[in-house]
Amino acid sequence: MFLASTKTWYLERVVYLVAGLFSLVGVSLGTLVSPWWYLLNLLVGVNLVVFSTIGFCPMAILLKKLGFEPKVRD
Repeated sequence: MFLASTKTWYLERVVYLVAGLFSLVGVSLGTLVSPWWYLLNLLVGVNLVVFSTIGFCPMAILLKKLGFEPKVRD
C-alpha cells in the first residue's frame, strides 16, 4: 500500500486536491443545474492525463506562481 506524505502541501498534492474539488463541483452542478456541467469532469480528466503523460498542467503553473513548490525527492 502506498501512502503519500501529508506533512506538507506540495504542488502535486494541491493539483490533485483542486482536480478532485472541480470534479465534485462538476458532478454536483451536472446533477442539480444542467447536464452540460459534466463537461467540467471531462476537462479535468483530460488535464490529468496530459499532466501525467507530458507534464504540462495550467493549474500547476498557477499554483507555482502562488508559491507552492514541487515535492523534493526523498
